[in-house]
Amino acid sequence: MTKQLAGVDTQELVSRIRQQTTLANRNNVTRTQAYLEFYRQHEEIHWALLAHLVSRNGGWNMTDLKGEWLPLLLDEQAIQPFFWFLERSNWLIFHDAYAQLLLYAEMKRTGTDLTALLLPLGVSGFMQPFWRDFLETNDSGRLTHAMIVNEQQYIEQRVIHKPITLHLVFATFAYFTQSVLSLSQVLFPYKAHPTDRRLSLVGLDVQHFPKVEERIATGKTLYRILYGDANRLEQIRQFTFRIPHSGSRADYWPQLFTVRAPEQPAQAPYELRLNGTGIREGQKKLYSPPLTVAWKDVSHTAADGVDWFRDPKWLEVVDLPGELPAITSEDYVRALQWMEYGIKLVTAIT
Repeated sequence: MTKQLAGVDTQELVSRIRQQTTLANRNNVTRTQAYLEFYRQHEEIHWALLAHLVSRNGGWNMTDLKGEWLPLLLDEQAIQPFFWFLERSNWLIFHDAYAQLLLYAEMKRTGTDLTALLLPLGVSGFMQPFWRDFLETNDSGRLTHAMIVNEQQYIEQRVIHKPITLHLVFATFAYFTQSVLSLSQVLFPYKAHPTDRRLSLVGLDVQHFPKVEERIATGKTLYRILYGDANRLEQIRQFTFRIPHSGSRADYWPQLFTVRAPEQPAQAPYELRLNGTGIREGQKKLYSPPLTVAWKDVSHTAADGVDWFRDPKWLEVVDLPGELPAITSEDYVRALQWMEYGIKLVTAIT
């Protein structure tokens, strides 16, 4: 018998949401675009814009693995686990969160509380009271915090504590190098000055990624950075609307990065090419390929239906602020320079 909820064919709706989520979950580019398209129709869901921007960064991290520098530190056997870690996390979060977004769109369209369908969609029971609260209060900030907690918990056992992640990603020299040199960053591009052709950057160094509490604090801080300054928020929005996500870092700094592959890869001894403001005069740009050039689409095993929510303390965590320090364009260039020095050192001794 077909179940009905306030005149809604719930089985058909759940099936349709699952199909739409699977279709949009093909790769990082399609996910990132889906978040943005949803946000443009439902701007009250702040998390969708935050997710779009973080997903852009996920794509940039994926293409870095096939870009100018990381292949100098990693062979193909080491690169694959890094890509799996980034891709699986990106895929799982979209699988869980986009279904919630589509369900909200249906609730908004029909004026019906359909939060009882979160569980059939495989969403943790943790989220149900927060969606119900949002329907009554329109508190975008609290919903965003709740989704940050939920999504980071969602990948905690499914990715972060998998043996492949612990031993072939977090325990590697390349991960250590990126962390020490502050190259593990989330960046939001925006146009700070009308006369400056180069986009400015604001964001956050991502440290202690294996710790769920640190990832949650990172997400909350990124949300504060994104929505804490109305003028900057509008400029960030304009970037997302104007520049499609390709996965290449040339999307935001084409004066430093290029999608065109070098005729010959960099070799030891590595020649320094960056100065304090970017590429040295007369030097070639750094290679940063589009995602579709760097990686083929991959198939994923189904997400398990285990609900992570066991400890009520996480309900209280939602209302805690994120207070990590932000970084700027200058910090990013300095991190790139340190990374370049590190690569020169590594290639000189290997």
